[in-house]
Amino acid sequence: IEIEKKSEKKTVKKLIEFTTNIGIAVYPQHGENSENLLKNVVMAWQRSKYHKNNTYQFYSPTMTSKTTRLLRLEALLYQALEKEEFLLEYQPIVNIKTGKISGMEALLRWQHPELERVPPGKLISLAEETDLIFSISEWVIKTACQQNKAWQNAGLPYLPISVNLSTRQFQDPLLLTRVSRVIQETGLKAHFLELEITEKTIMEDIELSRKSVRELLQTGIHLSIDDFGTGYCSLSHLKKFPFHTLKIDQSFVRELRNDPLDTGIISAIIALGRSFNMRVVAEGVERVEQLEILRSLNCEEMQGYFFSQPLNLEDATDFLRLGYFRRS
Repeated sequence: IEIEKKSEKKTVKKLIEFTTNIGIAVYPQHGENSENLLKNVVMAWQRSKYHKNNTYQFYSPTMTSKTTRLLRLEALLYQALEKEEFLLEYQPIVNIKTGKISGMEALLRWQHPELERVPPGKLISLAEETDLIFSISEWVIKTACQQNKAWQNAGLPYLPISVNLSTRQFQDPLLLTRVSRVIQETGLKAHFLELEITEKTIMEDIELSRKSVRELLQTGIHLSIDDFGTGYCSLSHLKKFPFHTLKIDQSFVRELRNDPLDTGIISAIIALGRSFNMRVVAEGVERVEQLEILRSLNCEEMQGYFFSQPLNLEDATDFLRLGYFRRS
């Protein structure tokens, strides 16, 4: 497509990638007349969109109830965006060597008047069933960047703020556009935004992941590989992704004791991160014993309830204003 920009008197060429999703209904099993067949093929087509681009889906009777539920869910999520029912909480990351806060992670919450507070894991999985996940994702990134910029303008420490990306968010064809727009609109310097991508998401489509990571890094933002050690990311793949941060999954930290096997796994992950010149953060630290073992393994940055639970905006601002971790 050629678009002429008269003010600059030049032609800009833009390549658009087309994708296909197909719904299939079979006569007479799925409908004995054109009206029912068309209705059911549309349901199958809608269902195919919730899986992946360039896929097809056969109609099944269970889709009727699923489609009704999805329509209801989509309406609730749209309403949540319109009525500002979403909010962010912030969990600090602490450098135990200096005692200072080294970053903040933004976590999405949904306060629905009937559903009360929806757990974050369930919220994302629900949102991923609809295309509203992309609008919600952009809202989260923009809100986190706006808040980080506001903290900086208030004279608080200049720290990175991290945002989690689910698989569908990471595979969004417009992700780069959305992130670039947010950086430009909020005025936050790109390297103060860090996007967290799980190891499982990276491994789902290696070539697409490499392309997306390369494009995102060109914006200047930082990238983190989350839940490391729970997937199947080999060294040969890891070296192809120049992440800035490696986060040790909390499942390795939760049962951490002075056991050679436990400490050996974490020690290897820390050494791996250091060898790739990555910042290493241990998640899920809840007890002083865990902290001391991680300290002995030369892990300097940690996150978890031992330091702080996710905080509302006011408490997070107070935490930043203090500037360092103090155990009460």
